[in-house]
Amino acid sequence: MSSKGDKQTKADNKPRVDADAVRELAQLLKETGLTEIEIEHNGARIRVSRGGGAVVAAASPAAVAAAPAPAAPASGPAPGAVPSPMVGTVYLSPEPGKPPFTSVGKTVKEGDTLFIVEAMKTMNAITAPRGGTVTEINVTDGTPVEFGQTLCVIS
Repeated sequence: MSSKGDKQTKADNKPRVDADAVRELAQLLKETGLTEIEIEHNGARIRVSRGGGAVVAAASPAAVAAAPAPAAPASGPAPGAVPSPMVGTVYLSPEPGKPPFTSVGKTVKEGDTLFIVEAMKTMNAITAPRGGTVTEINVTDGTPVEFGQTLCVIS
């Protein structure tokens, strides 16, 4: 009939969820800080996403499994911290050779662009969540950032 690693049985010819693959993808989410990952292999699609306390995996055509989400960090971010909303590469200016969006000591208002984070070939503007003075910039241009990593501090 089917071995442990098979995705389907000869009898029903329906795709089966590969529990080991789901576990590996959930672990990959935990390690990278990503919030969602989707793969397709041999006609089977597995999507694993994290949100609101659980890692949820869905396999196409229809199967769902859950695993525990990673624990929250013990210490919180600094007051006024602006975290990265995604994993990607941070850029301090709109393009190479141009002045940076912000600098230490600069006054910003809510909605001002502080950085760009490139994720999956998409440029995402990171805006100031509140007005104030930039007291720290914790990243350098063109470097990778993690989800939740403090990009700067506004006081």
